[in-house]
Amino acid sequence: MFMQALVDAIQQHPDLELAGAATTGPEALEGIRVEAPDVAVLDMQLPALDGREVLEHAAADGLRTRFLFLTSDMGSGHVYAAVAAGAAGYLSKTVDGDAICDAIAAVAAGAVVLSPEAQSTLAGAIREREAHERPALTARERAVLSLCAEGLSTREIAIRLGVASGTVKAHLQSIYHKLDVPDRTSAVAAALRRGLLQ
Repeated sequence: MFMQALVDAIQQHPDLELAGAATTGPEALEGIRVEAPDVAVLDMQLPALDGREVLEHAAADGLRTRFLFLTSDMGSGHVYAAVAAGAAGYLSKTVDGDAICDAIAAVAAGAVVLSPEAQSTLAGAIREREAHERPALTARERAVLSLCAEGLSTREIAIRLGVASGTVKAHLQSIYHKLDVPDRTSAVAAALRRGLLQ
């Protein structure tokens, strides 16, 4: 019923032409390969192949079709995965036919269209991934790294912090390991790039 309502909305829109409709992932992929539409509107949940898999197969085939997801699945993992795979749009099924048609036209013109809910979900997913990927340096390791950024030697850092040079070297080795770098210059650069130093 939902797909028929979408088909009707597209057919009634003066600027859109319907290339075809499908009810399963493999049918959708085959239709996209044959018709090469400017935009494919997909549900995330499709039988046999889900929407993201259809997108990934089409991208692997080098097809130029842009993808707009229209789905009730607004989970952060799905929104993030769809956008990361190349989706140009992600909307909830709760939007009306006019909004969907406007989104199809915008995606065809090269825009990225995300519903407010998808934007919020995506922002949360990005923050969560960033938190997991950012290495956790201790307060003392940050202090050592900050002094390295000022150009101080190991001995000067030890004096400034009131510790032994061997302790500073141990902190540096821990920093190199966490940042996956070979030396202090690379460590400072990596820390600045990742926002670990102000």
